[in-house]
Amino acid sequence: MLHNYLLKLYVFFVGLCFGSFLNVCIYRLPLEQSIIKPSSFCPKCKNKLKWYHNIPLISYLFLAGKCAYCGSKISIKYPLIEFLTGVIFYLNYYFYGISFQSFFNVIFIMLLLIVVFVDLEHMIIPDEVSVGGIGAGFILSFFNKNISWIDSLLGIVIGGGILLAIIKGYYLLTKKEGMGGGDVKLLAMIGAFLGYKSILFVIFVSSLIGTVIGVPLMLIKGEKSDLAIPFGPFLSLGAIIYLFFGSKIISWYFNFLKG
Repeated sequence: MLHNYLLKLYVFFVGLCFGSFLNVCIYRLPLEQSIIKPSSFCPKCKNKLKWYHNIPLISYLFLAGKCAYCGSKISIKYPLIEFLTGVIFYLNYYFYGISFQSFFNVIFIMLLLIVVFVDLEHMIIPDEVSVGGIGAGFILSFFNKNISWIDSLLGIVIGGGILLAIIKGYYLLTKKEGMGGGDVKLLAMIGAFLGYKSILFVIFVSSLIGTVIGVPLMLIKGEKSDLAIPFGPFLSLGAIIYLFFGSKIISWYFNFLKG
């Protein structure tokens, strides 16, 4: 019992550490900076941080959310991303244990988390993540017992194709730009990791969540508002829901239809 508890705690802590690395990626990728060099530094005063300034969650609390050198406020998003990554790593372990599938999921989840926070802040999805993720998902499918390379390839083609068709159709009807090419590549990446069977589920769930969140925001801002809501975070959330709960939700739905 104690061993199992410690293992879960260890998995959560590993997630926190990866979350700290994701913070570097989320900050630097949109600025086209290396995620390897230089080492972590304060965005305000540019001083390099010591290792004990970078302990996930703990350093933020110990420093009271301020830089150790210049005292500038550290955004709450940094510990939030660390904590969120830790929670998702724990969920991944809970559902998949320690396995190759769990390893594949970790790579996929980290890519999705980068997409979520970069798209929310900059309204872009870096090609390093989406295009690189398409390649990674397809290559890993050759070692994945749950998703064959054919499933992955079809997921890439169908995922990117469906969303591209929706974008083109929307433009023909309204003469306005809707979603961007980054969303197309993102759904292709999701298809590469989860296979073609996930595509309709992810599109439906992400659209539903986007509607629930987007419509109230548009009503608050008003009809004349130029409010733009990135779709990448909703697609990513839909993919994570499918990864952990997709099979149960689909089974419940068909059982519900049967009465």
